[in-house]
Amino acid sequence: MATKKKTSKPASEEEKVMKEFKEGTLHSGKGGPVVTDRKQAIAIALSEANASAGKSKSKKKKAK
Repeated sequence: MATKKKTSKPASEEEKVMKEFKEGTLHSGKGGPVVTDRKQAIAIALSEANASAGKSKSKKKKAK
């Protein structure tokens, strides 16, 4: 059987967050309670990925 090669590239934001969730060290917010719900962990991962991609939370309004 073929073995998996270890890659030197860093893990994506989603992988980092899910790893923290599995280890039980993922917190909601700064120093908030530990996340126990998988859906909440996925929401945090997507939120952090959007933030690191440079996307803003607020929508720009069109000038009239």
